[in-house]
Amino acid sequence: MDRAWSPSDAEAAVAHYTATYPGCGRDLALRVYSSRLLGRQADLVLHGGGNTSVKTEMRDDLGQPLEVLCVKGSGWDLKSIEPPGFPALRLSSLQALRVREQLSDEQMVNAARIRMLDASAPNPSVETLLHAFLPHKFIDHSHADAVLATVDQPEAEAMSREIHGDKLALVPYIMPGFALAKLAAEVYEQHPACEGLLLLQHGLFTFGETAQQSYERHIAAVTRCEEFLARGRRRAITAVSVPANYREWAPVLRGALGPTPYVFAVRNAPAIRAFVDDPELKSVATRGPVTPDHVIRTKQKPLIVDTSCPPSRERLDQSVAAYRRTYKDYVAAMQAARGVQKTPLDPDPRVLLLPGIGLVGVGRTPKAARVAADLYEHTISVITQAEAVGRYQALPDLDIFDMEYWSLEQAKLGKKALPEFAGKVVYISGAARGIGAATARAFARRGASLFLVDRDGDALHKVASELHAGWAVVDMCDRQAVAESVEQTVELFGGLDGVISNAGTAPQSPIDSCPEEVFRHSLDINLVSHQNLAAASMRVFKAQGLGGFLLFNVSKAALNPGKGFGPYAVAKAGLLALTKQYALEGGPHNVRASAVNADRVRTGLLPPEVVATRAQARGLDADAYFCSNLLAREVLADDVAEAFVFLARAPSTTGAVITVDGGNVAAAVR
Repeated sequence: MDRAWSPSDAEAAVAHYTATYPGCGRDLALRVYSSRLLGRQADLVLHGGGNTSVKTEMRDDLGQPLEVLCVKGSGWDLKSIEPPGFPALRLSSLQALRVREQLSDEQMVNAARIRMLDASAPNPSVETLLHAFLPHKFIDHSHADAVLATVDQPEAEAMSREIHGDKLALVPYIMPGFALAKLAAEVYEQHPACEGLLLLQHGLFTFGETAQQSYERHIAAVTRCEEFLARGRRRAITAVSVPANYREWAPVLRGALGPTPYVFAVRNAPAIRAFVDDPELKSVATRGPVTPDHVIRTKQKPLIVDTSCPPSRERLDQSVAAYRRTYKDYVAAMQAARGVQKTPLDPDPRVLLLPGIGLVGVGRTPKAARVAADLYEHTISVITQAEAVGRYQALPDLDIFDMEYWSLEQAKLGKKALPEFAGKVVYISGAARGIGAATARAFARRGASLFLVDRDGDALHKVASELHAGWAVVDMCDRQAVAESVEQTVELFGGLDGVISNAGTAPQSPIDSCPEEVFRHSLDINLVSHQNLAAASMRVFKAQGLGGFLLFNVSKAALNPGKGFGPYAVAKAGLLALTKQYALEGGPHNVRASAVNADRVRTGLLPPEVVATRAQARGLDADAYFCSNLLAREVLADDVAEAFVFLARAPSTTGAVITVDGGNVAAAVR
């Protein structure tokens, strides 16, 4: 592993942090710099993992100098941490706790909180006392893949001594907390010349009097493990699977995991394919997580999917049901063994292993799915390396259960309620501006996972970046391109829950003299393109078996055509009929189809000169034209967006037509 320490970068970091953050001294600035070096290495820490600290001097609220421990705070990620991510605690008072015989988790959390200099700072790491009880100025902790591959072994102690000699002292596994902090300090005191501690089944601690020393000792220890592992003999794998089509499997899997809406994150790098295609997959993948910390993100075990036959909802329902039963039995058995009562977590898998495809992370949000996938991708690396030099061994189920149901570990997930469309995947066409962009923002605010399409790539990219959405430049008149964009949505999120079919144009011509190409283009974009999208979406809806919604931007012109807008009105009338047809035929599949009829919305669809002409014909200026309705108020793109949201959340409504026009009797539905 490359050493990334740069003296010039370190000094630049000191200058930046001490100038930017009041109260940040040189020690803390270097602590931030070296922590970010560790955090940017995915092979060391992932998604908030690991923790670091520095013992330094600060001033209290009376201006008196005070020895403090600055330790990584909850919610911060080492790769992006800043000085506020290191809450400061009174050091001598923390160290005095070591005389206690016992300290419950609740008492430990309270002890840390009441010793903080800033009550508004984040909660300090659950391993704060371990950092406090060790005497060193700088301490670094990670869950490096190479280290875990050597400590997740039946012969971990002998292997570790062979690799590190006396440089690292070994600490047997116990749960993080007060007992581990005391044990780690005792082990260090028995080996005062060591450069760090190797916590079996847990990870690596290194320390030093300078940030550079602690960091470089950390990198050196990981490098020794990597070199040892490189000498191992990896078993040749004869693949037993043939490539399978993820796009076919994902919707069926997503349906089997229902009714809870989940999104997926797929990984299929060569190392992952080799792992899932291994005939020994079930043996190595079901021994447990590589570190207990992962269990809250990945569950105790993944679900291995039989991909030897085409995807079958019946078989997958049975597979998921068996996984859920096994998980519930595991929880019941562990509670009985511990003599405790815990509220069971949901029994759904968070990692799916699909021979011929790869691994799939499962989560209620795209981020949660990516975290699960990332962690298991590194799990595969650890297991593969461990098997090359010995036998991968996880902790016993009781230890995994203790961590999974540990209140301090669950606190990492937070208790905030998910937004109403969390886990729902929504496809929006014509999303680069106007009603489409407003609708995308409305669904994003409510937690939906979005896939946005439009012909204007630059404008679309801007909206998609703002909303962290998937996107593709698509000509909606191209049936194959539309179908491919729906499949891209499945590739990105695992499935689809709803469609806002919004793309359109507004050609003008007297109907009797309308050029054929104008008329046909209007039909293509204002009618046929919507059919292309709806038909492609129905395949996914049917495969999932979870229902869905098809919502069409129809326009008041379907009911109240305007002079000179015949090509537009005829196509929109057909779109209204298409909406009703999908309501009729989608009903048995719980697919709801409805329409929004909007009018006089400033979207840019009509050129300014056309707006001016229409306003002048009514004796109005442009602003008055947009307010010429029964409510005498301008209809905004956001108003139309809220109508789409309303229909999306209306489980008993289909075949509906909602007018969003401020009131136009001639366009009212009869």
